[in-house]
Amino acid sequence: MKKTLLFFYFLFFLQFVVAQDTITQKRPKIGLVLSGGGAKGFAHIGVLKVLEQAGVKIDYIGGTSMGAVVGGLYASGYNATQIDSIFQETNFDELLQDYMPRTSKSFFEKRNDEMYSVSLPFNKFKLGIPVALSKGIYNYNMLAKLTHNVRHVRDFNQLPIPFICVATNIETGEEVILRDGFLAQAMMASSAFPSLFSPVELNGKVLIDGGVTNNYPVKELRRMGAEIIIGVDVQDDLKDRNSLQDATRILVQITNLDMINKMKENIKLTDIYIKPDISNYGVISFDKGQEIIKKGEEATFAVYEQIKKYGNQKNYEVQNLKNESSLININDITTTKLDNYTKAYILGKLRFKSGKTITYDELKTGINNINATQNFSRISYVLEKNSNNKDDLKIYLTENPNKTFLKFGLHYDDLYKSAVLVNLTHKKLLFKNDVFSGDAILGDNIRYNIDYYVDNGFYWSFGFKSRLNTFNRNVETDFSNGELLTQLGLKSINIDFLDITNQAYMQTVFIQKYLIGGGIEHKYLKIKSETLEEDNPVFENSVYFSIFGYLKYDSLDNKYFPKDGWLFSGDIQSYLYSTDFNNDFERFSVVRGEVFFAKKLAKKLTLNINSELGFSAGGKATPFFNFILGGYGFSTINNFKHFYGYDFLSIAADSYIKSSFTIDYELFKKNHINFSANYANVEDNLFGTGNWFSKPKHNGYALGYGYESVFGPIEIKYTWSPELAKGYTMVNVGFWF
Repeated sequence: MKKTLLFFYFLFFLQFVVAQDTITQKRPKIGLVLSGGGAKGFAHIGVLKVLEQAGVKIDYIGGTSMGAVVGGLYASGYNATQIDSIFQETNFDELLQDYMPRTSKSFFEKRNDEMYSVSLPFNKFKLGIPVALSKGIYNYNMLAKLTHNVRHVRDFNQLPIPFICVATNIETGEEVILRDGFLAQAMMASSAFPSLFSPVELNGKVLIDGGVTNNYPVKELRRMGAEIIIGVDVQDDLKDRNSLQDATRILVQITNLDMINKMKENIKLTDIYIKPDISNYGVISFDKGQEIIKKGEEATFAVYEQIKKYGNQKNYEVQNLKNESSLININDITTTKLDNYTKAYILGKLRFKSGKTITYDELKTGINNINATQNFSRISYVLEKNSNNKDDLKIYLTENPNKTFLKFGLHYDDLYKSAVLVNLTHKKLLFKNDVFSGDAILGDNIRYNIDYYVDNGFYWSFGFKSRLNTFNRNVETDFSNGELLTQLGLKSINIDFLDITNQAYMQTVFIQKYLIGGGIEHKYLKIKSETLEEDNPVFENSVYFSIFGYLKYDSLDNKYFPKDGWLFSGDIQSYLYSTDFNNDFERFSVVRGEVFFAKKLAKKLTLNINSELGFSAGGKATPFFNFILGGYGFSTINNFKHFYGYDFLSIAADSYIKSSFTIDYELFKKNHINFSANYANVEDNLFGTGNWFSKPKHNGYALGYGYESVFGPIEIKYTWSPELAKGYTMVNVGFWF
């Protein structure tokens, strides 16, 4: 009897298993098509949320442009909620602008890039314009990090969900179906919208946004084996003339002309067609992401009855990609063979070498450093798994064919007055890794800057610079050891200032953060006054030779309105010889130091704290190298220093110590109001007498407004000091140079 019951139980169990298997086999393979549409592709996330709620398991995904990005992330293991969180945390302004942190630039690049309002390629005496607004490095770094878990998968059929995406071969106009490769690179190629993002070079083809040729890859999913197609269409319908009011909408309209006709056939191939009502949004409406996601949910709920019959809410488990270690154990680093740059140059920009374990943030920083040079028109990379279960980093670089650039800038301040800057920059002038930069500054005071620099990465780099500075100004500084103004009974004196400085130097990056270097300097200095024509009008007319050394660190996020970061600068300069116009030269040294700190206190409120000091050592310092404080908004040279409350070049001595703070409030984007205070002790032999620690003898305050314009900062400040009877209004416009 027991054997009989056991036999029937076995038959029942077998029948149940077979039945379940039959049910499983009968479940049709579901394919999901996600069209392109820029920011309107946020609707795909809303669709995915409802599909998960209905228990619909997706077997294949095909996407184009934004659909490729959302689809690629879903195919790699993220669920809809996770993708929603990723997009909420993404700064799309930075993505579209290909934001490059200031910290990614070398000290040379910071100095050069923070002077010019306009930069244009200049080739064979012809001006050019950039290929696109963005090279897409910001986006590439982000997608590479997000797809870390599948970085070694090269066949997209082996992803958690089989995946394809579509790009367009810009040379032939043909569509390209991407089924394999580095997932982040494929998503980038599919979403390289013309004029916004540079084309992507992949397998010898130059690819742009797939929406140009196939914005809805439904046929490809059928070929993969999909039996039921759920299609999400976020494309624009054709607009009338009144709606085509900007370049982006016109480009989208051109792209959509052919697609609209193709969609009639594609809809017939789609079993469940979802068309969210997003006509009020554009391809760059990234600030409306949550609204668009909601529209995607609403459109999917409208066809929920059709969807749920393909779902299994009881047994469906939403995929959930767990955070795993994103450390990368670098075994080897290879780069494209370059004509004008050495591997040492590239490694120096990366700031890590083979055999190191790094984070994705370190990788991102290294790639940003390469991008910051502007020496490469295309940058991409892949991580290949090697036999040691480590990663080989392969970097693909295309050298920028434009080696010559014309750059322009404008500036006004109360010292140098109005100025127009014209710059010629040329790469690969004499050696690999080199750059030449020449500035001609025209206006009330003629000036020039010439820089030649060879960047050898991890190895010692070297350069030469030459600078001419001239200005005419009434100043309260006594250039005659404190005697002349007193003897003549004058409060100020008009001077003509001329400084020609030439430097040769060597420098390198120390422990991947600090710039350390040194060199020799030749300086010609002439100071005269027309106020004293009947007497000897020339105060100085000498040549000086010196040696110098320096250590610098700069992580500020913005030179003019910093919100975060540190700056440290320390240097020593020893003057060894002079032609000695005044017959009073003694060898002496000048030591300078500065620390600057910026910290965000609230969303729009920032605190800046700055401390500086300087002193002379050795023999008696030449008065013309004293520290001279006063004024604001001009490009500092020699030992001229800003100081609120006093007019330009008002306080002078061979030693000083100064502290200041600024509270800055960003009233609305790029518009700032701020309050500043500074305090200083300035006197000869300040640190020898111990007076540097006494109550400050000089203090000043400033209330100002600043605007971050394309020409640089536009600032107006009212400054005053309790020690003086009057205040000063100071205006500066444009980048400082």
